[in-house]
Amino acid sequence: MKFFIDTADVPTIRELAATGLVDGVTTNPSLVAKTGRKFIDVVAEICAVVKGPVSAEVAALDHETMLAEGRRLARIAPNVVVKVPLTPDGLKTCKALSVAGTAVNVTLCFSAAQAILAAKAGAAYVSPFVGRLDDVGSDGMQLIADICEIYDQYPDFATEVLVASVRHPIHVVQAAKLGADVATLPPAVLKQMFAHPLTDKGLAAFVADWKSTGQSILEG
Repeated sequence: MKFFIDTADVPTIRELAATGLVDGVTTNPSLVAKTGRKFIDVVAEICAVVKGPVSAEVAALDHETMLAEGRRLARIAPNVVVKVPLTPDGLKTCKALSVAGTAVNVTLCFSAAQAILAAKAGAAYVSPFVGRLDDVGSDGMQLIADICEIYDQYPDFATEVLVASVRHPIHVVQAAKLGADVATLPPAVLKQMFAHPLTDKGLAAFVADWKSTGQSILEG
């Protein structure tokens, strides 16, 4: 499973990219707005930090403007993935961009039927929002299971399942068990994945035992 980071905060991206665990980045207008910076500048800087795919979302709702915005975003860097909403105009834009060789992430997916349309439109990624489904009493992970099962039936579907709206590490584990291709994680969730009280307890014991020996690996 690939890990993308869901943020537009460049210092945080630099910090997490240094771990070697980050395969890409997803952004959206809300995340970029929090930076207070120009959208194009933020995307360009992220693309320079991360070699993998960087999703940058269009702001328009109509096909013509979406297409123009998508083409502009694609010129920022070779690793830009244009993100479009799962609407008729968004899928029309997805088809046009993907045919031209631009990778597209179709976002705001909330049903398996929508995911089928995204695959047929040539999306490189489809982003089902598991946390938001959980919030309204639906089973977000069941949607991931359904999409993975459907896509597995059709080898011609090249669309990767990108699990979005991830709220906690259990979402990541469940998505991995189902065979999802990517999880895009808020920085806090990735950091939570490192944590376990037994790891901390064991490490403290090892450190204490080593200190009692008075030795140094570097000086021995």
